[in-house]
Amino acid sequence: MERTDGYADLRGYAVIGDGRTVAAVARDGCIDWLPMPALDSSPVFAALVDAERGGHVSMRPVGPFESRREYVPGTNVLRTTFHTPTGEAVVTDALVTGVAGRLPWAELARRVEGISGQVDFTWEVAPGGLFAEGEVQRIETLHGPVLKVGTIDLVLVGFEHGRTDPHTPASTEASDGSPVFGPSDGPRRFEGAFTTTAGSRHLIALCGTDDEPIHLPDPHIVDQGIDRTIENWANWSTVFRYDGPWAEAVHRSALALKLLIYSPTGAIAAAATTGLPENADGKKNYDYRFAWVRDLSYTVGALTHFGLREETHAAVSWVLTTMKRHQELGIFYTLQGRTPGGVEKTAAAGWRGIGPVRVGNPASGQLQLGVYADVLGVMRQYVEAGNILDGNTGVLLEQFANNACRMWESKDSGMWELPKKRHYTTSKIGCWRALDDACRLAELGEIAPAPESLARWKKNLRLIERWIARHGWSEKRQAYVMYPGSTALDASVLLHTTTGFGPEERMRATVERIRDELAVGPHVYRYTGVNEEEGSFVACGFWLAQSLAELGSLTEADERMDALIGSANDVGLFSEMIDPTGGAFLGNLPQGLSHLALVNAATAIAEARRGE
Repeated sequence: MERTDGYADLRGYAVIGDGRTVAAVARDGCIDWLPMPALDSSPVFAALVDAERGGHVSMRPVGPFESRREYVPGTNVLRTTFHTPTGEAVVTDALVTGVAGRLPWAELARRVEGISGQVDFTWEVAPGGLFAEGEVQRIETLHGPVLKVGTIDLVLVGFEHGRTDPHTPASTEASDGSPVFGPSDGPRRFEGAFTTTAGSRHLIALCGTDDEPIHLPDPHIVDQGIDRTIENWANWSTVFRYDGPWAEAVHRSALALKLLIYSPTGAIAAAATTGLPENADGKKNYDYRFAWVRDLSYTVGALTHFGLREETHAAVSWVLTTMKRHQELGIFYTLQGRTPGGVEKTAAAGWRGIGPVRVGNPASGQLQLGVYADVLGVMRQYVEAGNILDGNTGVLLEQFANNACRMWESKDSGMWELPKKRHYTTSKIGCWRALDDACRLAELGEIAPAPESLARWKKNLRLIERWIARHGWSEKRQAYVMYPGSTALDASVLLHTTTGFGPEERMRATVERIRDELAVGPHVYRYTGVNEEEGSFVACGFWLAQSLAELGSLTEADERMDALIGSANDVGLFSEMIDPTGGAFLGNLPQGLSHLALVNAATAIAEARRGE
């Protein structure tokens, strides 16, 4: 498992999670990213973006080895099998969940079971303080050492061959007298070594809290907790219902999306990381550990297909509570529902030195008109799935529809959060969709607009249609262009092929132009010219496959889906972007929008097949 300057390929990461945080595990068994206890906490393990100083939790054989890995079926628990010249062993990695859901603290468990022969392992828990901007400290307590990084406290326990001393992990010894789970001579890490044999079992467990008392777990209970976590995930998967094409990829994508749902609030993070580059020069490194209203809308739409009631209701409740609190429609919020703060540059070097690594996202405060469609669209989906809106929500949605009438003629930053404001065609279509959904909700009796409001919505629907027909359509290009006077194409138009907007022949022609000009094999770039700045956008490839299916080109849609799903990594995960020439992953991971697009494309193609 070779690394370059200490960094693993982004394609090589699997992820595990507990409903509050996510860990990224490389093929060599090293956990290079883990914020504790929450996904948006300062990550004390961040070797993903600074191999030397970021911090990691390693677990690997001594000497040469090969590895293969897989998720325990139906779960987000990872098993990595290590083969060495002397034997074989399996490492099971889990962020442990409790009897009644997530634990009040974060608990990482790594269980190592000997399969055959002997395998010498070394392990290390080495936190870093780059994000907390503070030194890692060691504090001696009555129950053993605690490592402290800012306000985050870490404690370690474990056992070997069934011998346990959870209160003094530093003194636990193997039968040969060598230290197994003690801290190093230095004050700022834990490390150890052990040897597996056929039937042996070792475990280390790392517990983390933030500005609160720390729980010292019993390692035997943690060991049981790994099995309970597997059972919890498996039970969740029994509720999941999908019997269409690409079922394994759809299920894995749903599990990946579940990892991004922040269970304390119901918010859905766009991705689990920050600062991973979209290109080699580092000009596009962003923080995606926030909840985008757009992504939440797509997630709710996807999960309702699978009979997952709790997640959809929690997400809808979170976004409504957040918007009622702020009395405005932001494009994204923190996972706690607060308005995002500014952007700060960290001391991290960046993945393979491609910095900067920032906390915060510069798109906060942008005007994006498409968010009106996102909110009203998710409410329409929620109602049509058999749910009922409350009166205050109806009033809020009426206000948003009125705002869409007032704002649609404004320039904005578009879906792609571009710095230059323009009259982006897809933003206008988004306002059209918002008003169409508002009219539908009124028809269903879920909102009760004043007669003059309903008349205004219908009038503006017609005005937007006329504007786009005049300014957004190009006879020369035979396509909807990115903005008036432009010749550029915008792949986000693909999201509107089933909304009923515009003449079908124009939408079909636009889809064909996008396929011919923005696609490289199964992969698709976001808009004309961006191929010089970044990789292909994974979601756009799935959007194209879905659009082709919805327009009747099922054979091509199937072929594209097969190729796109084949471009996932070995455990079925996607980042934000892929280099279409070599298949390298780019951008943050796992990317929720990528997996959402896969799910929606698969379900749309399955529906199209049933309609043949």
